[in-house]
Amino acid sequence: MFKLVNSRYKRQVSAAALAAGVAGFAMGGVLTNTLPSQAEPVTVQAPAVQFGFADVVQKVSPAVVSVRVRGETRPVASRGTENFQSPFDNLPEDHPLRRFFEFGTPGAPGMPGGREGPRAQQPRQTMAQGSGFFVSEDGYLVTNNHVVSDGNNFTVVTDDGKEYDAELVGTDQRTDLAVLKVNEPDVKFTYVDFADDTKMHVGDWVVAVGNPFGLGGSVTAGIISARGRDIGAGPYDDFLQIDAAVNRGNSGGPAFNLEGKVVGVNTAIYSPSGGNVGIAFAIPATTVSSVVNSLREKGSVQRGWLGVQIAPVSKDIADAVGLAQDKGAIVTLPDNETPASKAGIRTGDVITAVNGQTIDNPRELARDIANFQPGAEVDITVWRNGSAEDVKVKLGDLSSLDESASAANPSRVPTDPSALTGYGLKLAPSDDGNGVVVTDLDPESQAAVKGVQVGDVIVAVNGTEVTSQKDVEAAIKAASDSGRKAALFQLRTGDQNRFVALPISEG
Repeated sequence: MFKLVNSRYKRQVSAAALAAGVAGFAMGGVLTNTLPSQAEPVTVQAPAVQFGFADVVQKVSPAVVSVRVRGETRPVASRGTENFQSPFDNLPEDHPLRRFFEFGTPGAPGMPGGREGPRAQQPRQTMAQGSGFFVSEDGYLVTNNHVVSDGNNFTVVTDDGKEYDAELVGTDQRTDLAVLKVNEPDVKFTYVDFADDTKMHVGDWVVAVGNPFGLGGSVTAGIISARGRDIGAGPYDDFLQIDAAVNRGNSGGPAFNLEGKVVGVNTAIYSPSGGNVGIAFAIPATTVSSVVNSLREKGSVQRGWLGVQIAPVSKDIADAVGLAQDKGAIVTLPDNETPASKAGIRTGDVITAVNGQTIDNPRELARDIANFQPGAEVDITVWRNGSAEDVKVKLGDLSSLDESASAANPSRVPTDPSALTGYGLKLAPSDDGNGVVVTDLDPESQAAVKGVQVGDVIVAVNGTEVTSQKDVEAAIKAASDSGRKAALFQLRTGDQNRFVALPISEG
């Protein structure tokens, strides 16, 4: 079992769940070097031969801080207990066990004031600590959203031990970033600048500075182990993986290159024990810089919104729709009244490019669209009916999206099924006339292997809507006649759509 650790709790997950997410980590401490403040970002000229990191550490340490976060949590026992009644209140007055079960009642031991047991507990103060770093001399600093998310009072401790109150400027949950501001007009803080992390390579040195386990300013070094890691934290995952020792308390702290510029913000670790095992993840500097600028200027991050649900294009799907490569993102369900649906993008379209730039996968599409401002007009290239088309879309505002999803309702299975030869499926018309329902399935068939289930509604085959088994057979034949190796089935379960490509040879 692997432990995922953050500042407030520990929980166990299986190794198989590791790809779905790893946790943040936040504790804290105080750094220990003091240098004069500078009006410009500190930089370091890396020597031709590097024998240590002392020069880098000496320059950047004054810009790295401890972030103390205080919050308030009501005790569980005090929530909703205004009308609390003990299950033993009805014991007879002379019952020999009554005195052991008098909970907050008049005369109970320790409760002379009456029924105040649960209500008497006061809200509990919570404390979390993490790391951060100044990005301007007037007191703006960066940390992780998960460090500050449950707090209402923030204190910044600099490396010389001075403490400053800070206010929360803004947070971005999608990238786990937050900006705080220390309002001390008479103090000019030493700050650091962001590197162009796209020029960093796997194997390059990085130096992490932070407050692991509350031990004060600590420095560790390592290399970039990998780029572009997707750890299941969100739609914009693009993490740097580093092997510098990063632990709880390093959350929100910077990872520097040898010039003293920030290449990433330490955010998560992979750990079977809750401590460092040499796999840490940092948000790339290019992402941090963009988000921080938005938070400083507007207090929030504005992102473009296309309004589609998307899925990867597998080799089977590429064969089924006639794409030469298994790249792009297939649209599984455009929401009603979204920028995409208004522009004419349809279920079954494969998005292959944005403004002429090729899209390799859904994650890349999500990041590219998010980089545009709401209201921007973009050209979306879609693959439809065997050819590419350009669709101009005016993007919406992602912050306006209602992310709540309605629960899927199981489809009613009609009667009188008939068999679809070669596919191991039995079908019947849908009650509402939209598609045909899978009423029986050969568990050894390719359809079963690909995930087709009894109750699924076949809405379309190769983009052609079907309402009967005859329609399905005709669509498969048309795909075969056009030289396709597979037929693309659009399936609906409840209100969710997905696509399955089945080999033509089985039909």
